[in-house]
Amino acid sequence: MRNTKAFKEAVAETLAELVHRGMTLAPAMVEDTIEKNVRTVAERLGIQVRSAWRYFDAAALADSARSFEQSSANSGVGQAPMPPLDNPELALVLASVPNALAQSGGDLYSVIVNVAVNAWMAGHIHGEDGCAGCDGSRGPSGHDWEARMRTITELQPDITKWFDQDVWTRAVNSAGFTVTRR
Repeated sequence: MRNTKAFKEAVAETLAELVHRGMTLAPAMVEDTIEKNVRTVAERLGIQVRSAWRYFDAAALADSARSFEQSSANSGVGQAPMPPLDNPELALVLASVPNALAQSGGDLYSVIVNVAVNAWMAGHIHGEDGCAGCDGSRGPSGHDWEARMRTITELQPDITKWFDQDVWTRAVNSAGFTVTRR
């Protein structure tokens, strides 16, 4: 299906419709959604996939994505709290990438998952005192976020150097890897 002209045109149209609505999604996500929707239509109507394309509407799909985004925002579903960008814990997460690449043999997926989980945890801990969903889960004293940041800075005083892209790139290169765009 993905190699057909209809599929490629549907993806291009949908991406254009999303941009028109001020949304940006990864092309792979759009491709997966279109494939799933077209196959579902074919299956439910008992027709061939190539016949199901007549029911595809890029604008409607983009409207659906926009509607989902708005309903999520209206329901209080949003992005997890993010720590400040000069946060020592975030620098610690960045500092772990070169070693994680070396230890995993260059498995970028496992490194990204590790970074994402650690960044999410750092953001959650930072924002937990303001997170209504976390009430009652942290004990009477909450988390002393400032003490946590002080401890990290005391253990590694130059931790914020990891926010310098050149420092990070040199560390990745010295671990035997490069970051290049295709």
